[in-house]
Amino acid sequence: MLPAMPRRSPYLEEILRLDPVADHKRIMHLVVCYEFPFDTTRSLEMAFFRTYAVPAIGERLDSTREFALRALRRMNQIHGRFPIANEDFMYVLSNFVFEPVRWTDRFGWRRMVENEKLGIFHCWREIGRRMGITDIPERYEDFERFNLDYERERFRYSDGGHRVAVATREMFLRWFPWLPRPLGRRAIHAILDDPLLDALGFPRPSAAERRAVETALRLRGRALRLFPPQRAPRLRTAGRRRSYPRGWRLEELGPV
Repeated sequence: MLPAMPRRSPYLEEILRLDPVADHKRIMHLVVCYEFPFDTTRSLEMAFFRTYAVPAIGERLDSTREFALRALRRMNQIHGRFPIANEDFMYVLSNFVFEPVRWTDRFGWRRMVENEKLGIFHCWREIGRRMGITDIPERYEDFERFNLDYERERFRYSDGGHRVAVATREMFLRWFPWLPRPLGRRAIHAILDDPLLDALGFPRPSAAERRAVETALRLRGRALRLFPPQRAPRLRTAGRRRSYPRGWRLEELGPV
C-alpha cells in the first residue's frame, strides 16, 4: 500500500473530469507527457521483450531487423508487406495498453486511476482500428484477458527471438556507457518476469538482484511525490533520440 501523497496534480484533476472514450487522446497526452513520462518510456522499452518471446513475432523481427514504433501511415506501409496474423497484431497492441499500466502500478509515483487506464485503452484501440486490426475487444477487461491468455499459450523459446532480445538489450546498455555491461544485463533481467526470461533464453536473476532493482525503482517513485508536477510536456519527438543520434526522417525508418 502506497503512503499518502503530498503531491497534488492538476493534470490528474483534469483527467478525472474527462470522458475516457470521447477524450482518450487528451488523457493519453496528459499521462504520457506530464504524469508518467519516464514510466511510460521505460515500460514500452521493456514491452518489446515480450513480443520477442512469441516465436511467430520474434523470428520475423529477427529476419527484418524491425524493432521500433512508427507513425501510423509508415507502420501500415512497413507491416503490410508481411503475413502477420491478426492475433499477433492484437497482442503487440495489447502490450502498449497494459505494460505502462503495470509498470506504473509497480514503480510509479502513484497508481493509475480508472480514467487513465480506460483512456489509454481506447486510444490504442482506435489506433489499432485505423491499422486494420480486427476483433479488438470492446472492454478493457476482455483485452487484458486476451493479453494474459495469449502469453500463456504462445510464450516459448526461439533462436530468432533470443537474438532480437540480446540485440535490444545491448542497444539499451549502449545508452549508458558508464554502467558495467554485466551489471546492466542483470538489472534488465531483474525487471522481467520468469516466464518471459525463460522464453528469451535469459538467465533468471537472484532474489537479491530482483529485490535491489525493484527497490531502487520504487524509491525513485516515492521521491517524485516530493517534487512539483511536470510543468512542460515531455515529448518523445522533441530533440535527438538515442536510437537516432544524427536525427531521422519518417520515410527512412524501417527496413529497406
